[in-house]
Amino acid sequence: MEVSRRRSGFGPAPDVEAVRDGAGIVRVPTPFGPPSWLLTRYEDVRRMLGDTTGFSNGWSTADLVGGATRDPRHLSGDGSGNLLSMDPPDHNRLRRMLTPEFTVRRMRRLEPRITEIVEEHLDLLERHGSPADLVSQYALPIPSLVICELLGVPVADRDEFQERTREQLDLTVSDQDKAELGREAQAYMTDLVERARRDPGEDLIGMMIREHDEALTNAELIGVANLLLVAGHETTSNMLGLGTLALLRHPEQLAAVRDDPESVPGAVEELMRWLSVVNSGSPRLATRDVELGGVTIRRGDLVSFNLPAANRDPGLVEEPERFDISRPASPHLGFGHGIHHCLGAPLARMEMRIAFPALLRRFPTLRLADEEIAWASDHAIYGLEELPVAW
Repeated sequence: MEVSRRRSGFGPAPDVEAVRDGAGIVRVPTPFGPPSWLLTRYEDVRRMLGDTTGFSNGWSTADLVGGATRDPRHLSGDGSGNLLSMDPPDHNRLRRMLTPEFTVRRMRRLEPRITEIVEEHLDLLERHGSPADLVSQYALPIPSLVICELLGVPVADRDEFQERTREQLDLTVSDQDKAELGREAQAYMTDLVERARRDPGEDLIGMMIREHDEALTNAELIGVANLLLVAGHETTSNMLGLGTLALLRHPEQLAAVRDDPESVPGAVEELMRWLSVVNSGSPRLATRDVELGGVTIRRGDLVSFNLPAANRDPGLVEEPERFDISRPASPHLGFGHGIHHCLGAPLARMEMRIAFPALLRRFPTLRLADEEIAWASDHAIYGLEELPVAW
C-alpha cells in the first residue's frame, strides 16, 4: 500500500511514525507514476498546505517528469468542479459560491433533520436488538442520508447511491471497475443536475442554480456534487464508527460524552486529531524550488503528506499519543488547512455532536460484542469494516 496511506490501529503505521521522528521528509514511490516527497511533521504539512503559490493542486499529468499512469485526484469526469484539483483564481471563484451554503448558520437549518435521521436509526437499532453492527446500521447510513438531503437525492435512489460511493473509495477495486463506477456516478449526477435546472428545489444544487445560474456550468455543478458526495459521506461515517470504538476503549471519556453536553465539542476535536481518518489529501506539485524541513523540494516535484502522523506530532500537542477529550483545542489538520480546508467541516462537526451522545444515551450499557476489530485499511478513508456492539 502507498506509504502515505499506511495505518496501524487508531494511529499511523510505525514506519510512517519513524519517518516523522527521524528525517521528517522522505522520497517514496507512488502507484500512479513518479515518486513523491512524503511530509509527516505538523509544521511542514501545515506550511505546505498554506502555500498555494509554491504548491499547486491544479497540475496535470503532463506537468510531471516522466508523466503519470493516472491522475489520483479525479473522482469522475474531467475534474470540473473538483475543488481538490483547482488553484486560485478558479478555486476561489467556485468556493466563494459554495461557502455561504456551509456556514454554521445555514447548517443549522439541517440540524432538525439530522436529529431526526439519528433518532430513526437509533429506533432501528433498538428494534433490531443486541448485538448489532454499528457501522452498517448507524455510522454509514446517517451521513449518507444527510448528504442525500443536502444534494436533493430522491429517496428511491439512496441505497444505490450509498453503495456506489463506498465502492469508489475501496482501494481494492480495480482501475477498470473504478472508471466504470466513475462513469455511473457522472451519469447519475448529470441527471440530478439537469432535473434541478428544470425545477430547482431547496437543496444545495437548487440553491446554487437559483443564485449563480449564469456563472456555473453543468460540468461544474456535477463535479461539485460528486466531490461533496465522496468527501462528505465516508469521512463522517468512518469518524462515527472509529470514534465510537475509541470511546468504548476509554470508558471515562465515553461517560463524559454521554453525560456532559459541554464535553462534546472538545471530544469531537480530539477525535478528529487522534483518529485522522483522512490519511492524506490530494498530492501537490512544487511550482518552484522550496526549502522545507531541511530538504530542497525542486520545481516539478510531487509532494504528498500523512495527516495521522502530523496530528500526532509532539510539535502540535503534549503527549500526542494520549487520547484526551479535555485537552485544550489544538489547530489540528483533521479538516486540512489553508484555502482547501474542508468546506463541510461545520456539517461534519454537527453530525458528530448529535450522533455520538445520542447513541451513548440511548444505549448506556453499549459495549463491544467482539474484541476482534476489522480495520478498513484498504479504503481511501480509514475506518472499520464493521463494529459489533451489544447492550
